[in-house]
Amino acid sequence: MIASSALACARVDLNQRRGNEARTRVERGEAVTEPLLDAQLEALLSEDIDTIIRREQTAFDELTEPLSETLVLFGAGRLGRTVLAGLRKVGIEPLAFADNNPALWGKAIDGVQVLSPEDCAWRFGRKAAFVITIWNRDAVDRMADRRRQLVNLGCAKVVSFGPLMWKYSRVFLPHYCLDLPHKLAQQADDIRKALKLWADGTSRCEYVAQVGWRALFDFDRLAPPVASEQYFPDELLHLSPSEVFVDCGAFDGDTISSFVQRQGSSFSKIIAFEPDPTNVQNLRRRISELPDAVRAKVVLMQLAVGSHRGKVRFGATGTESSAVGGGALEVNCIPLDEALAGCVPTYVKMDIEGSELEALSGAKKTIERVTPILAVCVYHRQSDLWQIPLLIRSMSDDYRLYLRPHGSEGWELVCYAVPVGRLGSDAIRR
Repeated sequence: MIASSALACARVDLNQRRGNEARTRVERGEAVTEPLLDAQLEALLSEDIDTIIRREQTAFDELTEPLSETLVLFGAGRLGRTVLAGLRKVGIEPLAFADNNPALWGKAIDGVQVLSPEDCAWRFGRKAAFVITIWNRDAVDRMADRRRQLVNLGCAKVVSFGPLMWKYSRVFLPHYCLDLPHKLAQQADDIRKALKLWADGTSRCEYVAQVGWRALFDFDRLAPPVASEQYFPDELLHLSPSEVFVDCGAFDGDTISSFVQRQGSSFSKIIAFEPDPTNVQNLRRRISELPDAVRAKVVLMQLAVGSHRGKVRFGATGTESSAVGGGALEVNCIPLDEALAGCVPTYVKMDIEGSELEALSGAKKTIERVTPILAVCVYHRQSDLWQIPLLIRSMSDDYRLYLRPHGSEGWELVCYAVPVGRLGSDAIRR
């Protein structure tokens, strides 16, 4: 938890107690009152912008001084390498990586030696600040566990990567949904409006917790992932044998496989959009392995989806992180209103690395025309959490909106927009 004054600390503590109370009530099946969640949200949004900006600029130094430029990075994975590259841009060279993976010990990653946490703590525990650079969707531990591990090894200064990114925001941010907290204050009215859109207490509690995480970078606020399957939570929606499933950001076909596993050949059509050439190869291979009766109903479109037709720059990595907006490749982009003309989609999934708002705008006529189920990721950009549900509501009043985390610590957060006639049994009872 990060705060720059006693008043801010008191406000955060009160907010945390209210959040815990609200989540406990949901877990017990009790009603969560609107005043309780309103008060919790107001505690987050009441801080003035100047105070927030000071926290952004000073939090890392306050937590690590006098070692704010003598650093060890705990975690040598993708995030660790990203942080290393950013630090070098501001003239800071970390002393080492610490990592729990024995296969990396003694090796160098991007020129920096990797040590065991024990060895690193013995060498640098009192001489350097340890920055935790572990954050991934499949993690079984939590940020508090990582911090505890280092503290128990004798590391004097331990901080997660968020305050470091705030300090050097021009190098690091935005990074997925992590961005400067003062931007929330600038959009406070929209954040308040979006709270009223969620259809159940679980969603409202999750929403306030996610706002709090974006504001304070406090991982303890976040609930563990839900048990239901991503994109197909039975308690919220039901699939039909006439489903026309549109997969935007089809990657290598992982979601299509999940859909087919549930439905077999009991669906009308699958339309898959994927612009990354390597992903398309893998997707074609997976489609080719489907039964003939299923494969015949799958249409693959090697296109990006957005608000307008045209060419867009694309960062093709051959992974789930490929995204519009950068990179050397140029790909064709099409709005869904055009791509789905003459088609009646019944379910649209979007996991397109920050292009979800644009893609929804390009599907406005389709959504207004047939109100398909929507499953839209809201973790790629800070403001997607409130802008996406507000945009969906502006297109149709026939939806019930739900928010569910399917990954650890902020990852795989999905907004489900479900027409009343497609609600699952649990959702109908609420």
